[in-house]
Amino acid sequence: MPPLLAALRAGRGFAHKRDIARVMQALDGDAPAAMGETTVMPTRAPTTVPNGDDCAVLPLPGGGHQLLAIEGLMPDFVQQQPWFAGYSAVMVNLSDVAAMGGRPTAVVDALWSADEATTAELLRGMRAACAQYGVPLVGGHTNLRSAGAQLAVAVLGRAERLISSFAARPGDRLLVATDLRGAWQGDAPFWNASTSAPAARLQADLALLPQLAEAGLVDAGKDISMAGVLGTLLMLLECSGCGARVELDHLPCPTRAQGGTDWHEPGDEAQARRLRWLSAFPSFGFVLAVRPALATEVQARFSEHGIACADIGEVQAGTRLEVALGEEQACLWDLAESGFILGGPATSATVPRSASASASASACVPASVESAKERHHA
Repeated sequence: MPPLLAALRAGRGFAHKRDIARVMQALDGDAPAAMGETTVMPTRAPTTVPNGDDCAVLPLPGGGHQLLAIEGLMPDFVQQQPWFAGYSAVMVNLSDVAAMGGRPTAVVDALWSADEATTAELLRGMRAACAQYGVPLVGGHTNLRSAGAQLAVAVLGRAERLISSFAARPGDRLLVATDLRGAWQGDAPFWNASTSAPAARLQADLALLPQLAEAGLVDAGKDISMAGVLGTLLMLLECSGCGARVELDHLPCPTRAQGGTDWHEPGDEAQARRLRWLSAFPSFGFVLAVRPALATEVQARFSEHGIACADIGEVQAGTRLEVALGEEQACLWDLAESGFILGGPATSATVPRSASASASASACVPASVESAKERHHA
């Protein structure tokens, strides 16, 4: 297991997530030198939760929360698979909104392109995703005389009750929900259970997250991003000021016929399959921290939708993410030694314990949340 965890730490997904800390510090005026600036003014607004969550969250005067999510896609992905890049740009934002207990309202895009063929495919992909998920594409910015193709998409949403990265507590059960009714997207670490699925099913499945939040069953979680399931869990733990212990072989995963893995199978090929799944970005995947008395009900809700949801471990006090596989156990990351997306070693004095606790103290927290992150969805 140590080589597997070392490969995860050295991977592209972990590296890109660690870049977030530099940008957040610069926006907050804490680390201007890190971004090549001599002076940086703090960027602040009355947000509901601190930086580090899947969306920026703004309180609405009549109650509830406005959500803002944005994703910029890697240029090589946009060039190589423009249709799927357009589709993914919408899909991943919708997942971010759902991860915070929200329902999407509208989509806008910023598109740069050098040729009509790439432009047409990007637009077709975005329109296809909007149709699949029932969300309107209402406008954006366009430049068709660019030196190359680039794409960013933003989504507006609304949540009545939040699911937050800052609300996990020691003793919570860690649930991973993944739609396994899909297939690998070529050779890439992307598990596609979206493009060929019925639109009504996709919309009902994504609506399950706000339903869980509104029912008071879930208040802590994140969607699985390019850092994979363990990297996503690490972000959740860092924001919540906790550690955890997980059992690798409890993770939901595709069957061998689908290109999945046996967690205990020896050999380099089996190890490569394990690394691919742990690095995967699934089209529907969430890590949730759930009060123990509610875990069974949450799993049943996902099961009713045909979605695999497994209990993989427990949130614990401390700063270490411990990973077990059979009799083996190793530490993937110790936040006391190095931060992941927030920067600097984590301490209970600097990391809010819950969204409700942090909301009252966050009136001067930067409004941009994970706005600098980039995901390679291909």
